[in-house]
Amino acid sequence: MPTRPADALHLRDLARLRRVRDRIDREYAQPLDVEALARGVHMSAGHLSRQFRQAYGESPYSYLMTRRIERAMALLRRGDLSVTEVCFTVGCSSLGTFSTRFAELVGVPPSVYRRDAANATQGIPACVARQVTKPVRNREAPAPEPDLA
Repeated sequence: MPTRPADALHLRDLARLRRVRDRIDREYAQPLDVEALARGVHMSAGHLSRQFRQAYGESPYSYLMTRRIERAMALLRRGDLSVTEVCFTVGCSSLGTFSTRFAELVGVPPSVYRRDAANATQGIPACVARQVTKPVRNREAPAPEPDLA
C-alpha cells in the first residue's frame, strides 16, 4: 500500500524535528538559536517552532534550556564549580537569565541547589539519580513555602 504524499511529508518533517532535537541534546553548550536550528534542517524558524512544539510539547528554546539546566544540576551537585562557571559551561551567556530559568525549572536558585544537593544523590544509582533530579518543565516546580516563623 503506497503512502500518501501528505504522510510522506509528515514523516519527513518528523525526521527533521528529531535531527533538531538530537542536535540540541548534543550541542546544548554551543550558541544555538532557533534560526540556526531551522537553517540546519531547511525550515523557516516559525515553521520549526510550531512543528517542534506540536511534536514535543515545548518550543525548541525551552527544550534547549531544559537540557542546559539538567547539565547544570549535575555540575552543581559535583560542587567543584561556582554557579557562574556552571552557567558558562552549559552555554548560557547571562548569569541572570540562567539563574531565573534555573529557579523556574528546579524551584530554587542555583546557589541554593548547589549548597543543598551536593550530597543528595550519594549512594543512589546514576540511572535513578538522573530521573529523581530531572528538572520540571513549564514552570511546574512548586513555589517555596514562605517562612512565617
